[in-house]
Amino acid sequence: MLILGVESSCDETAAAVVADGRAVLSDVVASQIAVHRPYGGVVPELASRKHVEAVLPVIQTAMDQAGLGLDELDAVAATQGPGLIGALLVGLSAAKAIAYAAGKPMVAVNHLEGHMAAAFLEAQPPERAWVCLVVSGGHTALYRVQPDGRGECLGTTLDDAAGEAFDKVSKVLGLGYPGGAAIDLLARSGDPRAHRFPRSYLEKNSLDFSFSGLKTAVAYFVKKSGVPAAGAPGGSLEDLAAAFQEAVVDVLVMKTLAAAARCGVRDLAVVGGVAANSRLRERFELAAASDHLRLHLPPLRYCTDNAAMIAAAGYQSWRRNGFCRDPLNLDARSRWL
Repeated sequence: MLILGVESSCDETAAAVVADGRAVLSDVVASQIAVHRPYGGVVPELASRKHVEAVLPVIQTAMDQAGLGLDELDAVAATQGPGLIGALLVGLSAAKAIAYAAGKPMVAVNHLEGHMAAAFLEAQPPERAWVCLVVSGGHTALYRVQPDGRGECLGTTLDDAAGEAFDKVSKVLGLGYPGGAAIDLLARSGDPRAHRFPRSYLEKNSLDFSFSGLKTAVAYFVKKSGVPAAGAPGGSLEDLAAAFQEAVVDVLVMKTLAAAARCGVRDLAVVGGVAANSRLRERFELAAASDHLRLHLPPLRYCTDNAAMIAAAGYQSWRRNGFCRDPLNLDARSRWL
């Protein structure tokens, strides 16, 4: 089955065609990083305007790359939420219009289920129940996922998501936007033991997350001592970045392993924008090997927002629901657990 996926929940306009929820025939993403970088973060109104400009050319390019016409599609899937409401409306409206004009079923997709479905785009996807860590700029949550893609939330963030903490600390350190990539690159030359920042594990057995205290601890350190220079002896900017990053990674790895043990599963997946972090991937690979777990890490291009994962999630959702189409009068959802 051929699914056209459309994604516009934040600052990437994306479209992709995926066959049977696995084989990516095309994958096009128009990034807005250059637009938002001067502001240190995503400006919703600017994001919506750029989506309006990009959505139809991006969809056309995805169809051209797949070598297909609209009549050859089986369904159109689009992100319904969660996300920036104005941004969501652009992609969702375009997808509904295409579905109506082509007479194809419309499938609404939860963006978080989309990230989870990215695990099905790797060479050896999960074939049994698994625990999935969704970690991005707006979300940090653990799910127990069934083979058909249905997820049960085990824990979520109580304040800042991990990616949000990366962006805020990057701003404090003067590293710019997006912060995750900047800190990751800098931390590779740093000593994560140079500073001891707090790890918030919350109450015993909790699978929820909290990164606000860590972000505040870094801000207090900088207020007291200033931002260290890059390469400075006795405490460099690289060391500070590495110590902050290690504090985030420690909590993410520990809680994910705890969730896997509690659920009695042997498969783990780590998805979302922060899943592109090199230290996080390294630590999960070491932990999975030590505990004899099967780790699923999507290719880097499917960690950040993309439409291939939306098409894959749309295929799973459509099949689970007996291939019923969603109504064309559905609306975007800024929040969706």
